[in-house]
Amino acid sequence: MRRLATSLWLVCYLSLCAWAQDLPVIENAALSLRLEPQHGSLSGFTNKKLVHEHIEKPDAAGLWSATLPDGRVLAPASAKSFTWKNSDALSLSLVWSGFDLAEAPDLRVSAKVSLEPEKAVSRWRIRFDGLGSLEPRAVHFPRVSGIAPQKNETLAVPVWMGERTRQARQFLNRDGNAGRDEWEYPGLLSMQCLALYGGEGAGLRLSTNDTNAQRKLFATFGDGKGSVGVEVVHLPAQSGPKDAYEPPCDVLLGSFHGDWYTVAEEYRAWAKDQAWVRESRIKQAQTPDWVRDTGLWVWNRGRSPGVLGPAAALQDASGLPVSVFWHWWHGCAYDAGFPEYLPPREGEDAFRAAMSDASAKGIHAIVYMNQRLWGMTTKSWVEEGAERFAVMQPDGSVAPENYNTFMKAPCASMCMGTEFWRNKYSGLAQSAVRDLGVDGIYMDQACSSSACYNADHGHHVGGGSYWMEGFRLLQADIRRGTADVKPVALAGEGCGEAWLPYLDMMLSLQVSMERYAAPGVWEPIPFFHAVYHDCATFYGNYSSLTRPPYDDLWPAETAPKAPLELLDRKFSTQFRLEQARAFVWGQQPTIANFQPSHLVDRKEEMDFVLQLSRLRTAAAKFLRDGVFLRPPAIAAPDVEIPMSRLSIYAGQQGAVKEFTKTQPMALASAWQAPDGTIGIVLVNIGEPPLTLLIHLTQSEYPIPTQGTILRITPVGNTPIVEFINARVEFTADLAPSTAAVYEIRPSDR
Repeated sequence: MRRLATSLWLVCYLSLCAWAQDLPVIENAALSLRLEPQHGSLSGFTNKKLVHEHIEKPDAAGLWSATLPDGRVLAPASAKSFTWKNSDALSLSLVWSGFDLAEAPDLRVSAKVSLEPEKAVSRWRIRFDGLGSLEPRAVHFPRVSGIAPQKNETLAVPVWMGERTRQARQFLNRDGNAGRDEWEYPGLLSMQCLALYGGEGAGLRLSTNDTNAQRKLFATFGDGKGSVGVEVVHLPAQSGPKDAYEPPCDVLLGSFHGDWYTVAEEYRAWAKDQAWVRESRIKQAQTPDWVRDTGLWVWNRGRSPGVLGPAAALQDASGLPVSVFWHWWHGCAYDAGFPEYLPPREGEDAFRAAMSDASAKGIHAIVYMNQRLWGMTTKSWVEEGAERFAVMQPDGSVAPENYNTFMKAPCASMCMGTEFWRNKYSGLAQSAVRDLGVDGIYMDQACSSSACYNADHGHHVGGGSYWMEGFRLLQADIRRGTADVKPVALAGEGCGEAWLPYLDMMLSLQVSMERYAAPGVWEPIPFFHAVYHDCATFYGNYSSLTRPPYDDLWPAETAPKAPLELLDRKFSTQFRLEQARAFVWGQQPTIANFQPSHLVDRKEEMDFVLQLSRLRTAAAKFLRDGVFLRPPAIAAPDVEIPMSRLSIYAGQQGAVKEFTKTQPMALASAWQAPDGTIGIVLVNIGEPPLTLLIHLTQSEYPIPTQGTILRITPVGNTPIVEFINARVEFTADLAPSTAAVYEIRPSDR
């Protein structure tokens, strides 16, 4: 009580002193925001209801910086004058002037910060006037530094599906060095936000409300001394000298009590009204029916007997519609010969016949075609003059990207803003659909974007929205060119809100994060799914029972000795964890490198996959069509399990890197179906049986006053217990390696 009283007194004292001294301060019932008077650094951001001060120590670097074309950096300290005034009780106008620049003698930087009434949310805008020829390459604003540490501090970032870390402060200040992490939007950052919060305290949410998907960066940084900050980096669309620049959207900085799901809920309240939701393929009912109805994906590589044959065997065993995610079908070496995909490596006639046979069995296939890479050692790179249409760096160079560890063959990113590249890719995709009979295209690296500085491409240089406009045109060309044959399905890598109107599927692989990433500070969370699950189709999993295959078009001397050899059974729990994450987070089940022999040789693991796949189909109104709710708290025991780190397709000379990880033995999620009913999804990934207590309250879930709890199974629903007074509490008994879905249904259903 003494600490609370002292904190309240401090908040009141600071507010009264600020007003008395005419300092730059604004506040409402929920939030107090203070700037220091010398340069305008953020010196206070106080959640008054939680009695929490977010800023420990203001940074003299100030609220903003701007990188000029010649590399010089402007900052508040560069200005001779800083003034402010209260536009009204909830807003401040800030002005920096006197920069002593010969090229821009009248440069003036102004900003406005305002509070939303009654909410702990602030809005920020910045504007540069009198730029002359100094249009900035990048504007960092707002720069929020010196964030106070908290117990169980967590950084959550929507990197594609979403990731979180409890070690941000440590890795941003490792060994006394000032670290930095930044993510581009639209691209690797699937949504325009991030959050830093305490496990038992308040949190900061940084976001933008850009409805046109302009290119920008979100960043976190340290100072080498234990401090942490966050910022947005605006990247102006450069099209010649302009006397003024203003980012085209607000930046929102808010304080909240909760976690990453709290931020997802707040973001969803805004996102649901945006064009990318209304125009998403799901909401427009444009996604082919077979995509939504797929019960299980097989992710295999190579010629058709090793891909379509196993898919047919799995379809027979599961009794579910099986679809194929097909790599290495093409005539070129993977990650080296793109885009020389045609003809298929087994020949057109054999490929076409295999696809026709698969189609007759109800099996659909999408094939791999990277949507931005061109091999720089290919014949076509030279003959077609592709370099002219590649992404250009600010220095005029093309940056090679090397993915193939065996051939060391560089690739270049092609510019999505060029008609040349769109025509090239669209023509190849149309040929695969029209001439070979495939059902769709996996457009690898689609949910990513690049900044191109080639003015001859006909787009703005650097920032802007030309990448997304180019992708819109590309997918429209593919669909238009195949419409008379079939409704083509297009998939992309990762997640991204800006791609929702253009992609039918999003490959979401962070459910298998440990298998492809070294043990580190990040872990996956369904951040994007919590916002957009009901307007997207997610699939994908690195989950595999074998060592990886090897592309026979790569050098024979680097091939592993035993490709597709079964992995040790000690990694079975990791396999179940990957499948369970995909299941509870609402993704379509996927298995990589599947062989029909696995149904016998690894019956336990395959039975687990089939169990989840059948249950997902039975609970489709939740796990396919539902809205993601807050995952219910469950008291599951933690167990240390063996983990394998091994690519599923790149060989690594057959080496398996092993480590251990402490992991809860049960996973849970909650959903609301379109009919309003609530679903609780549980999976036991361990060997011992588990009994879990589920308790839900109306403050967090849309629980009816009274109703029935049923257990959903592939053969029907079984009533478990009735409830009254909106009190939902029941125990779930889970046998080893099993899943369960419970429906909470009102009495009038």
